[in-house]
Amino acid sequence: MQKPAVTVMIKAARQAGNTILRQIGRIEGLNVVEKARHDFASEVDAQAEKDIVRELKRAFPQHAFLGEEGGQQGRGRFTFVIDPLDGTSNYLRGIPHYCVSIAMLDGEEPIHAVVYDPLRNEIFYATKGSGAYLDERRIRCATRQELPGSLLITGFPPRERKRLSPQLETIRRLLVEHEAEDIRRSGSAALDLAYVAAGRADGYFEAGVKPWDIAAGVLLVREAGGKVCDFRGSSDKLLDRGQIVAANVKLCDPLQKAMVDSGYAAAFD
Repeated sequence: MQKPAVTVMIKAARQAGNTILRQIGRIEGLNVVEKARHDFASEVDAQAEKDIVRELKRAFPQHAFLGEEGGQQGRGRFTFVIDPLDGTSNYLRGIPHYCVSIAMLDGEEPIHAVVYDPLRNEIFYATKGSGAYLDERRIRCATRQELPGSLLITGFPPRERKRLSPQLETIRRLLVEHEAEDIRRSGSAALDLAYVAAGRADGYFEAGVKPWDIAAGVLLVREAGGKVCDFRGSSDKLLDRGQIVAANVKLCDPLQKAMVDSGYAAAFD
């Protein structure tokens, strides 16, 4: 059964999803801002975040908010971390892969999570200690225990291009030396983590991620029986590390070790 907080978060995510879908027909006319090189936001992102914050404030007026568009609003024990449109670049190009991501933190720890794919009408959600779900079905990470044959996901965020060489070396080793089946780049960190939680992918790694990119997905993977850490294997202050490795408990360790062996982890030292 959904916790009351999750029910409210799902309602907020659906409202944002409706805003996102209503604007599909006028993408070419949207006001788009380049926040940094190759890092875009649109008026849809801003409106979707306003929809989420408005709905959540009705139920939780004392909670703080950290949004990709609105930044930090208030301080307190509980904080909602919001990415109103994760995968903006996909959305603006008509690529059907993006989502709404909302997490509630207790201090620095995610305790509730919702990732909503409005195009597929899929709701991924989790509560700490209560498991992870896709709609009403319990989900679990895939069971593959070794890198050979694994399907992995990564990303190439614009703010991390200076470390592209060690990332590409990691990918080369994973494909050639570790014989991974394939490595995908989908364009939505939140959905990448939701897919790992649902067993649709075996593992995920990326650098340059922000708290709103991964906060909900981290809890989904953990509650689906998986493990998340940074490139050095630490889970301490993970949301602020800017790096993440996620997979089931058995696969996460060799995937994280691949970050070290390739020199990718050392690029952040």
